[in-house]
Amino acid sequence: MVPRIKKLPRSFYNRPTLKVAADLIGKYIVFESPAGTMSARIVEVEAYIGQGDPACHAARGKTKRNAVMFGKPGFTYVYFIYGMYYCLNFVTEREGFPAAVLLRAAEPVEGIDLMKKHSPRQKEHRLLAGPGKFCKTFGLTRTHNGLDLTGHTIYLEDRQGEPGNVVTTPRIGINHGAELKWRFLDADSSAVSK
Repeated sequence: MVPRIKKLPRSFYNRPTLKVAADLIGKYIVFESPAGTMSARIVEVEAYIGQGDPACHAARGKTKRNAVMFGKPGFTYVYFIYGMYYCLNFVTEREGFPAAVLLRAAEPVEGIDLMKKHSPRQKEHRLLAGPGKFCKTFGLTRTHNGLDLTGHTIYLEDRQGEPGNVVTTPRIGINHGAELKWRFLDADSSAVSK
């Protein structure tokens, strides 16, 4: 029997962020880029939850930069860091409550030749191994901020596969709230970030 592919509905994102984050492992992200379709299996994410989370971009309140986090669930939140990297997040929970899941790593599936044009020096299994690498290789920038994940440009699919060996660890690359085990990953994937 062929697995049934189902685009994730808004209700998937309109749930507690930690539940969404755990359930994202093994799902597929699809980007219908102008150059062609790219897709990847998600293998690593991190949750950022509300103004009480010191590592969350909304910790100091609503700004122009983070406004999409306060909006409806199921939208992209793309930001620029260190003057060189873009990072892709999925907005979660109810409107007015700022929370999102950062996509940290994925395994390339479709459009690998397109991905290699953006990251020609990377080995295939490492093309999407990190949040900055993911956006660079998929060609995502702030122009992709605020896109509806239930639309036709960037969306997630459930392809009925197994999530893999899912483990939780503390978040990485942050100074505050690093003790929280809000990083979810497939421990058997070679695409997990270092």
